[in-house]
Amino acid sequence: MNKKIIASVLIMILGIFSVTAFASGAEVQTEKKEYQSKTLGELAQSFYATTGIKALFSPSDDVMTSEAHSEDARPMTTFEQTWGRLIMFLIVFILFYLAIAKGFEPLLLLPIAFGGLLANIPLAGIGEENGMLGIIYNMGIANGFFPLLIFMGVGAMTDFGPLLANPKTAILGGAAQFGIFGSLVGAVVIGFDIQDASAISIIGGADGPTSIFIANALAPHLLGAIAVAAYSYMALVPVIQPPIMKALTTEAERKIKMPALRKVHRLEKLFLPILILMMAILFLPESTPLIGAFAFGNFAKQSGVVDRLSDTMQNSLINIVTIFLGLGVGSKLAADKFLVLDTMGIMIIGLIAFSVGTATGVLMAKLMNKFSSKEGQINPLIGAAGVSAVPMAARVVSKVGQEYDKSNILLMHAMGPNVAGVIGSAVAAGVLLSIFK
Repeated sequence: MNKKIIASVLIMILGIFSVTAFASGAEVQTEKKEYQSKTLGELAQSFYATTGIKALFSPSDDVMTSEAHSEDARPMTTFEQTWGRLIMFLIVFILFYLAIAKGFEPLLLLPIAFGGLLANIPLAGIGEENGMLGIIYNMGIANGFFPLLIFMGVGAMTDFGPLLANPKTAILGGAAQFGIFGSLVGAVVIGFDIQDASAISIIGGADGPTSIFIANALAPHLLGAIAVAAYSYMALVPVIQPPIMKALTTEAERKIKMPALRKVHRLEKLFLPILILMMAILFLPESTPLIGAFAFGNFAKQSGVVDRLSDTMQNSLINIVTIFLGLGVGSKLAADKFLVLDTMGIMIIGLIAFSVGTATGVLMAKLMNKFSSKEGQINPLIGAAGVSAVPMAARVVSKVGQEYDKSNILLMHAMGPNVAGVIGSAVAAGVLLSIFK
């Protein structure tokens, strides 16, 4: 009896499968009957419609911009679809050349340029909200998370020794922030409102993370353009700074040798990040996300008891975030975002601000020499390191100095104002946020 029941059940199951298979087959047959055969020419034409060649050279009116937020999308112009993309391809390849052949900060320039290349590929939608670059942008740039991680890593890599050994170099880091406040006035004069101008002006500190942080708070609609400008000028420090440094100094000043720095006690290095953070908490709480991340990274390093964490922040963490940050910033090199009036204006203001910051750092060093003894003279070149591009600006200072005297080692001396510039730009951001947020 049981065998008959089991056999009946098996027959029923087989019947159900047979009916299902028949129905599926019928559906497939129906679909096959609906397919319209095409000639070889029609197939070729169908393929051509999906190529980048057609998208570049036969633009249509219904192509939307690739936005990290879909509600911001708009129709792309014919110029943006064709000539705009071709111009951006050229710019991207120039950036590749500078990064690879000239060695201009490849860790920044290479991922930014490659992000720009991906962002300008037609039809792929890589920069859209659900595209790879759009996801990266929303993941850590649009919310300001990546800048905090970068500051944590920079803090773990920073040695306050040169600044503590020669505290007066902190004045140079402060002087270099003049470019920020000078460009703030200039941006307002040409028509930006005070909040937009504040966000744009921070580019003068050559501090990409701080620029993203303050743009998120004051001018989210300009975040992409500000990020591109700030990181572009950070990467191009070796191009922009040397002509300014040489124009404002004499050959004799460039050859000034500074005395060896004193040895700094470990406790000085340990207490300084906590002191900086406490000052920020008391006077500029708006700046504490940046300064707090920086102080934590540096305190972990100086404590000497969490080497694994410090090593991770200095290497793995900052390397991973740099990749994502570079690609995310590069997504704003898309033609429809970069080749617009606002972005061009921001790039120009940012260049002026950065140049002024470099110049005021050098000029402040020259002024300090007027009131210093012969033994206490400062090589004015190190004033250029007062901008926040660490350690890029310090390396540029050292390289320029050795062009005139190969025995003149300025790197550690330049790290003093360079580290001060990092703190200075964060403080400047806190001031702007406190007043204008």
